[in-house]
Amino acid sequence: MELADTIRQEAQNLGFAAARFAALPQVWDAADRLTAFVEAGYHGDMAWMEETLERRRHPRNMWSGALSALVLAYNYGPDSNPLELLEQPEVANISVYARGDDYHDLIKKKLKQLATWIVTQTGCELKVFVDTAPLMEKPLAQLAGLGWQGKHTNLVSRELGSWFFLGVILFDRVFENGVSERDHCGSCSACLSACPTEAFVGPYQLDARKCLSYLTIEYRGAWSESFRHAMGNRIYGCDDCLAACPWNKFASAAADIKLQTRQGFDKLLLTDLAGLDDAAFRALFSKSPIKRVGRNTLLRNVQYALGNAVKTSQKLEVLAAIRTGLTDLDPVVRGAAVWALRQAGEDVFREEYERYYESESDAGVKREWEGRYD
Repeated sequence: MELADTIRQEAQNLGFAAARFAALPQVWDAADRLTAFVEAGYHGDMAWMEETLERRRHPRNMWSGALSALVLAYNYGPDSNPLELLEQPEVANISVYARGDDYHDLIKKKLKQLATWIVTQTGCELKVFVDTAPLMEKPLAQLAGLGWQGKHTNLVSRELGSWFFLGVILFDRVFENGVSERDHCGSCSACLSACPTEAFVGPYQLDARKCLSYLTIEYRGAWSESFRHAMGNRIYGCDDCLAACPWNKFASAAADIKLQTRQGFDKLLLTDLAGLDDAAFRALFSKSPIKRVGRNTLLRNVQYALGNAVKTSQKLEVLAAIRTGLTDLDPVVRGAAVWALRQAGEDVFREEYERYYESESDAGVKREWEGRYD
């Protein structure tokens, strides 16, 4: 117990908001829930979930020597209501976690510091994870008592709310057994009602194929039209279900400056983003998790958002930004721009149709011009 407390204190010194231990069980129901999720096809195009399913079912399937875990929370809470940007259709709405530096790099560095200190003190073997390996962090966090998986499937803490990242260290020994956290959602369903695309099949069941976080980040193709309308100006991720959780009354703003909103990132205009080439994209989103999706995926999202913005604003800049996408080298971006143009009205659309339709070589983009959406 004394050693466990010392490790927790060292974690706190490194900036972690919470640290909890858990001895690994022989079996746990999280494995069956994950299998059911994949078998239902809710993972969409994330083929890696199916490919690593067996390894993902239990931490020991990835490291046979693992006996326990230390699960750590790192706060990234916003300093204002993240949903306020939804009322500004021409401004790019980026998920709170991606408005600062890439958390993978930041947290992994701190975990390695903590791991080095623990090895020096104990001589144990360990492995460090930050959301990049086939490990179910959220069930581990609940097992450790750090929080519970809410009805939106994300982790909720009575002390931290929902705005925190998770890191995990697996050990070849048990420092402390830990006490699992129980579910405190009760009858509340605010997160389920908040979803703009009705992605929840039911409480604790998410169909990722309908989730804007999946669509804007993981999926590379053209969207169904209903999702395009529902996205509003959310061009990277979606915070609606997290923001709706009443437990966030206990959340606090991120203390780490690297995770705070970069200057101007809450005021990025869709019209400016629409013209980014690859070099400008990489420069703007240097050290940002957004860079991982690539320029083409982001610009597809921007064009869909411009289509929603043009319905409430016929500003020439918005139309000009949409027209920029009509000649993009990427066919998915061109297709998104065609749809966005249609939202500006039939007269505007017809003018560009006569200019571009016959010369378009991509079948998918042709279908967009014809009003047939994948």
